[in-house]
Amino acid sequence: MLYAQTPAHEKRRLFRERLATGELLRFPGAFNPLSARLIERKGFEGVYISGAVLSADLGLPDIGLTTLTEVAARGQQIARTTELPAIIDADTGFGEPMNVARTIQTLEDAGIAGAHIEDQVNPKRCGHLDGKAVVDEDTALKRIRAAVDARRDPNFLVMARTDIRAVDGLDAATDRARKLVDAGADAIFPEAMRSLEEFAAVRAAVDVPILANMTEFGKSDLFSVDQLRDVGVNIVIWPVSLLRIAMGAAERALDTLIDEGHLTPRLGEMQHRADLYDLIDYESYNHFDTNVFTFRIDR
Repeated sequence: MLYAQTPAHEKRRLFRERLATGELLRFPGAFNPLSARLIERKGFEGVYISGAVLSADLGLPDIGLTTLTEVAARGQQIARTTELPAIIDADTGFGEPMNVARTIQTLEDAGIAGAHIEDQVNPKRCGHLDGKAVVDEDTALKRIRAAVDARRDPNFLVMARTDIRAVDGLDAATDRARKLVDAGADAIFPEAMRSLEEFAAVRAAVDVPILANMTEFGKSDLFSVDQLRDVGVNIVIWPVSLLRIAMGAAERALDTLIDEGHLTPRLGEMQHRADLYDLIDYESYNHFDTNVFTFRIDR
């Protein structure tokens, strides 16, 4: 009832232990707390919280317009509803290295298991759009050092994302990945890889876990879990997929209302009320409420 029973520090410890096994962990993107609970119910290993989803949920483009307060608040809402570890998109850290440090501690307090900091110029843009720009090496490394130095829980995962592949090519991406690891990054997120061979090249370049972003309509082909496992990927995310599917279904439902005046043809596509109540554990709330308001005091 209410929130997860596993404390944040324990989620981080268990996540680190599982990541250390080398298995591939699946982190679908949750667009709200209820979808995070569904991800857990379906047996996935973690929850991803996308900056693109957070900005879209506010009706904004993914160009660095969201604030740390908005991101941390939404991250906390999602992370506390599931026993799974949550990784969050912290963009460029919301400012200079000192801002990055504050970002990490704020996300720790929000119960997040890990965050990635990227090397784009601020304000950033979606990693699969053209026209990106990245910061110089010194700035990129300072961001990661600040993040590592700031964390209080050593199990909080500091992941470095690099977007340099789209700007300067694969060799530049593997070189920067190595230097980000030397700066203290616990994992590498190479954005917008074009092939399995490119993921394999990053895998060969570093000795820390790597993440694959399987976002639709982007620069990367949509490789399967098995394909990514075979080239040594450790975490795979589908950051915006559930939001896209949900919004597509909402649009079709609205079109049906316009055309037919009712939603009877769409009932089979809806989550049943009983399933919703089960997912939010309605019965536990009812039991708790009954215990509170129907007790008797013996005299």
